Amino acid sequence: MNEKHSCYSVAMAKIELRPLGNTGLKVSSVGFGASPLGSVLSQATEDDVIATVRHAFQLGINFFDTSPYYGGTLSEKMLGKALKALHVPRSDYIVATKCGRYKEGFDFSAERVRKSIDESLERLQLDYLDILHCHDIEFGSLDQIVSETIPALQKLKQEGKTKFIGITGLPLNIFTYVLDRVPPGTVDVILSYCHYGMNDTTLFDLLPYLKSKGVGVISAAPLAMGLLTEQGPHERHPAPQELKSACKAAASHCKTKGKKITKLALQYSLGNKEISSVLVGMSSVSQVEENVAAVTELQGLGIDQETLSEVKAILEPVKNLTWPSGIEQK
Repeated sequence: MNEKHSCYSVAMAKIELRPLGNTGLKVSSVGFGASPLGSVLSQATEDDVIATVRHAFQLGINFFDTSPYYGGTLSEKMLGKALKALHVPRSDYIVATKCGRYKEGFDFSAERVRKSIDESLERLQLDYLDILHCHDIEFGSLDQIVSETIPALQKLKQEGKTKFIGITGLPLNIFTYVLDRVPPGTVDVILSYCHYGMNDTTLFDLLPYLKSKGVGVISAAPLAMGLLTEQGPHERHPAPQELKSACKAAASHCKTKGKKITKLALQYSLGNKEISSVLVGMSSVSQVEENVAAVTELQGLGIDQETLSEVKAILEPVKNLTWPSGIEQK
C-alpha cells in the first residue's frame, strides 16, 4: 500500500457503522474475526491479543466474532480477556459467538445449546451475547435445526442470555431452507462465508430475499480462506484446483503491478452496503492497521477500478466456482 495513503487512512480512520437487519445494532463495516486468536500454530501472547483488540476498537471496529470451535475454546478465552481489558461499557462493543460445532464434533441438540452458551459466556467473561449463531448448520439435520435448535435459541433470547439469533454455513440454500420454515423474526442474522468476494458473488442474489425476511447479513472470508492472498491457501483448502490456479494468477498479476490482492479483495467485499459487516481474521496490530487502512482508503478514495477489472477478467473462467460442504440432507 502507498505509504502516504496508509498513513492518511489510519490517521483519518472512522469506520462506517451499518445497521444489522432489524436488530437495531450498528456494526462496523469490517468486523474482527477472532478465529486466529485460537490458532495453536501461531499463538499470540495474551499481551499481543489485548493490544490487537484494543487497537481495533480504538480505530472504530466494534464487532467481534468468535466460536468455541476456534482453537478448541482458546479464541473465546483470549477474546474475553482482551475485551475485559478495554475497560469500556459493555454496550460499546458487539460480540457474536456460536454453538453446535466443537473440537469434538457437531451437536445441535437443545441440551448442548443451553450448556454451550453458559460455557461461552464464562470464557468471554460476559453477562450476555449480542448474537449467538448456530455454527455450520449444513453438518447437522436442517429439520433438527428448525424444530429443536432454533427453539432452544429462542428460549435463551427470552432469558436475556443472547439478544439475537443467527445461523451460519457455506451452502446458500441452507439459509432459505431454514428461514422458510421458521416464523418471521425468529432468525435475526445470517453469516455467510466465501460467497461475496472477487471470485464468488452468489450471495448477491440472496440479498433481496434476506432483506424481505428482515434478516441482517454478515459476510466472512473476503480473501476466500487464503485463495486471494500472495502466499496462497493452506494445502488442505477444499477449493478445486482450477480455482486455486486462477486465484494464484490473479495474486501474481497484482504483485507485478505493485498492488496487494488482499487489499483489493477486502475493498471489493466492502463495496456492497446491503452486507452489514465483512469479517476478517486478525491476530496482530499490524493486521488491524492494514485492514483499517484499506477500509478508510475505500471510503475516501474508492477502489482501484483498473486493477479490479483486470483481476475480474482473470477470475472470470472460475466465477462462482465453489466446493461441497456438509452432509447430505434427508
